Amino acid sequence: MAKIDVETLKFILQRNEPDIRKVNEIMQEVEMELKAEEEEKANRPPPVKKQFSILISDPEDELKDKDLTGWVVQIPEDDGVTVAPERIISAAYEFNTTPKGRRMPVETIGEACEAVPAKLFKEQNVWIKTKVPVLAVTCPNKIPTEKVE
Repeated sequence: MAKIDVETLKFILQRNEPDIRKVNEIMQEVEMELKAEEEEKANRPPPVKKQFSILISDPEDELKDKDLTGWVVQIPEDDGVTVAPERIISAAYEFNTTPKGRRMPVETIGEACEAVPAKLFKEQNVWIKTKVPVLAVTCPNKIPTEKVE
């Protein structure tokens, strides 16, 4: 919807409507609507600040020299990163109680990331950013001083 300045609207109404009382009534209604809209914006809760986290799939419990896969998720900034798996499991339990979940229940974190609707994750304060697993790469976390070719 296009936005227009209140003064411009008043000028247009005065130019096209000969009755000043009608113009004033319309302008009062417009001002009331604007005030109501501002109050609604003020009553909205502030957006939740989120942090990214990667869940690494490590079934053998060994990370060295392994191909790692995982899912990128977001959780609120104030929460610890260890709560992400618990919240995904909670959303999966919730999904498994639905009719679709009873027909095709999810049994792993990967299935939950793919099949569970975003609405159920949002209720648990976790946002799945990659439905399919992504490859994770380890690095030494150092920048060499000499250029490597």
